[in-house]
Amino acid sequence: MSKLSRRKLITAGLTVTAGASGLVLAAKLAKRYGLIPPDSRGIYGPGETLTYAAQRLLTRHSLAREFSRSQISKDPFANEVAPLSEEFKRFQQGAFADWRLIVDGMVARPASFSQVELKSVPRCSHITMIQWEEGRSYVSEWTGVPLSHVLELVGALPQVRYVVYRSIQPDWWESIDMADAPHPQTLLTYEMNGGELPVGFGGPLRMRVSRQLGYKSVKYLNRLTLTDNLKPFGKGLGGANSDGGYAWYAGL
Repeated sequence: MSKLSRRKLITAGLTVTAGASGLVLAAKLAKRYGLIPPDSRGIYGPGETLTYAAQRLLTRHSLAREFSRSQISKDPFANEVAPLSEEFKRFQQGAFADWRLIVDGMVARPASFSQVELKSVPRCSHITMIQWEEGRSYVSEWTGVPLSHVLELVGALPQVRYVVYRSIQPDWWESIDMADAPHPQTLLTYEMNGGELPVGFGGPLRMRVSRQLGYKSVKYLNRLTLTDNLKPFGKGLGGANSDGGYAWYAGL
């Protein structure tokens, strides 16, 4: 059986099971095929599982919509963040010359990249819309290093299932799976609309996960950890937002 027909069969099974026998049985079918998100527990777990499994089967390689340069928002807005730490302010005073991105976990070659090093490797740009769960959005051009390229540089091990990424801001972290991590529109961004990424928008370095809601695009990025298990991180739900009650998979 081809991968495509197998996916269609599994998806149809999930849909029929959910409609006829409830979300719990659909979740069991998803588990059989390894399509369980880290926040599958609790009252909303079966629903989160069904959403994640269906998306992964149907849209694993799909692209977020891209826009023309004329459609870039004239007045993009930056979400409010907690007061920036003293550590961040010290980096800012030095024009982020000493800022490092640490990459560790299940990699063959743990590494630490400076801003200069990240900007010296092949770069990529796309014009996409960033959206939030409240319905707010804006269109912007994002430029940076494809996360896939960094994964190649450090030698991600075959058993890696997730990339956990952290902000320098305390307790601000998220994770994505190995469908979104190597996706061509997932970038470590350092420019916005042709200029340096402003601090208000996450500079000097921001994760941009174009196929998910804005809270997955963590600002002030300084660490990536590759892992096959999210249970040791936070409450084991895959991110600070998931720990607070939001969905781990926030696909558009």
